[in-house]
Parts: sequence; C-alpha cells; structure tokens
Amino acid sequence: MRKFAIAGIAALAIAGTTAVYAQHQWFHERMGHARMNPEDRAAMADAKIAAVHAGLKLSADQEKLWPPVESAVRDLVKIRLDRAAAREAAAAKPEDPAQSDPVARLRKRAENMAASAAVLKKIADAADPLYKTLDDGQKRRLAILTHRGHHGGGGGGEGWRERFQRGRFGGDRERGQDSERL
Repeated sequence: MRKFAIAGIAALAIAGTTAVYAQHQWFHERMGHARMNPEDRAAMADAKIAAVHAGLKLSADQEKLWPPVESAVRDLVKIRLDRAAAREAAAAKPEDPAQSDPVARLRKRAENMAASAAVLKKIADAADPLYKTLDDGQKRRLAILTHRGHHGGGGGGEGWRERFQRGRFGGDRERGQDSERL
C-alpha cells in the first residue's frame, strides 16, 4: 500500500509539473512575452529596491543608514544587468571560440564569482548597521520582501522541500498523524 501511495504521489508530481510547464509555455507563446529588455530589468530592479525601502518603514534614525545599503545593492544590480546584456550580445553573434574552451569558461565564471562576492560583502557591510536597528516586524518584512524562504510561499519560513523532508508536507505532525503514511 505504501509503495502504491508513493508511486501515486510521484505520478501526480510529474503530471503536475508537466501541466504547469505546458501552461507556462502556452502563456508566453500566446501572450507574446519575451525576455525583459535592459530597460525593463532596470525598472524592475528599481521597483524591488523601492519596495524593500517602503516595506521596511524605517524610522528617521534608520533612514540615515539606508543610502549605503541602497548604493551597494545598486552595484550588485549593475553587475547583473551588465552580465545579462553580455549574455544577450554573445547569443546574437556566432559561436565564440572562447565559449567552447572549458578553461576559459571556468576562468570567466571565477571572475564573475569574485566580483559578485566583493559586491555581496559590500552589501553585508553596509546593511549590518541598519539590520541591527530593525525590530522584529521589520526583519520579518525584509525576509518576505527579499524572498528568503520563497519556495514555501511565505516569508522567512521553511520551504516545501524542507517540510516534505521533515514529514510535515501535509501537516501530518501538526495534526498528530503518522508521517509514515506517505
């Protein structure tokens, strides 16, 4: 019985993901959606930064700590926008011999990771003084607005994978039921 239930769940998961993928493809084909252009990406980044800022509802003292955080985040956004533009430019031209060289790709990836690491450290250094002043509500909103725990559909909580691995996918433990039923 247990094997049948596991097989059934696996079949539903496969069918569900296939249907979602097909719907996603259909939507984008029918609605004419294409990848975002650089202006759209920049506008979305500006909107996300503004949403985090507005959602935090900073006090006057906290507001003074915001500009270095925003500047550091914008540096990361710039790196990502530049990389997206470079990928689009590379895709538009014929095969580059450097792209077929795995060592060159590895070096480029290492350079990108080093640049990202430096900017992330800058963000952490800038955000630390502000974060220390946030109350619990602001920290909760920050987690939601920055999508920490986004797999679970909630802010800051565990994702569906973690709940499933711990036997809590369907709320089994909360209801006192044996999670071995799956």
